[in-house]
Amino acid sequence: MPDPGFEKKIREDQKHINEIKSEIGKAVIGQDKVIDGFLKSIFANGSVLVEGVPGVAKTLIVRTLSKVMGCKFSRIQFTPDLLPTDIIGITTYEKERGFYVLKGPIFANFILADEINRAPPKVQSALLEAMQEKQVTIGRETFPIMPPFFVLATQNPIESVGTYPLPEAQIDRFLFKLNITYPSEDEEQRILLTNITTEKFEKYDLGQVSNPGKIIEIEEDVKKVYLDKKIERYIIQLVNATRHPNKYSIKTGKYIEWGASPRASIGLYIASKADALMKGKSFVTPHNVKEVAHDVLRHRILVSYEGQSENINSDQIITELLSKVPVP
Repeated sequence: MPDPGFEKKIREDQKHINEIKSEIGKAVIGQDKVIDGFLKSIFANGSVLVEGVPGVAKTLIVRTLSKVMGCKFSRIQFTPDLLPTDIIGITTYEKERGFYVLKGPIFANFILADEINRAPPKVQSALLEAMQEKQVTIGRETFPIMPPFFVLATQNPIESVGTYPLPEAQIDRFLFKLNITYPSEDEEQRILLTNITTEKFEKYDLGQVSNPGKIIEIEEDVKKVYLDKKIERYIIQLVNATRHPNKYSIKTGKYIEWGASPRASIGLYIASKADALMKGKSFVTPHNVKEVAHDVLRHRILVSYEGQSENINSDQIITELLSKVPVP
């Protein structure tokens, strides 16, 4: 039986999220689907890998999110000469104070890891370890990272010179991979009048609609959203179809080098709950799973060289999966 109290709480959460989206709309024009993806990831306590050409408002979106949600924002520009200590911090010494810890920019709520593939693997690992463990070790001390903790890592799909591609095992730690595309003509015309190049960020007059405590509260509500055993089985079958495509007659399956890991099942499980909550529902339907499937699986299906040569991408494979795997 549905819990009337929880149903009411879900509707309150949905109203609060709509207020957040409305306030974000003051600064960010268009990109509604991307913002929805960010919010789902935040409330599912996950992080996002974003691919998009320069100048499509990646930085603006995260700055706006952190301002509207009352969270501390930190930007890390990844470069080839970056060191792990530049991110996590160092133990230093002063005569008056003795040894003490100087914390790095990782100690914030919202982290923008700009062009993560420009830094060497050791630096990438330092960030991804913090994402996974929600703690950082500096010298001999371990420090927890205060929740909520959300990382938006960006990759530039155009340039490959001087980059270090993220290993598949590390990419797997991101809940979502989102693609940010160009705005429409009408949206771009509106951007001309309100852009971060000609206007100061403060001119957007953004209000603080939420706070870290409220975000954590919604994260807990997401966990309580009901997901039936049949939906669980559907999630498992979707992920299994990436590993054994012949079982489900997936024609594009021959282009899959490696299927999705168990993290994909966990990702679909929690992200579909976040999608249901954002739509004001206290239970998950197959539609919620389908809504998040591309974002969860996009970076977890490795397309073979044969597939790449024939311009097959993981999104095409996921679309076929969703049409072939039976819905409960």
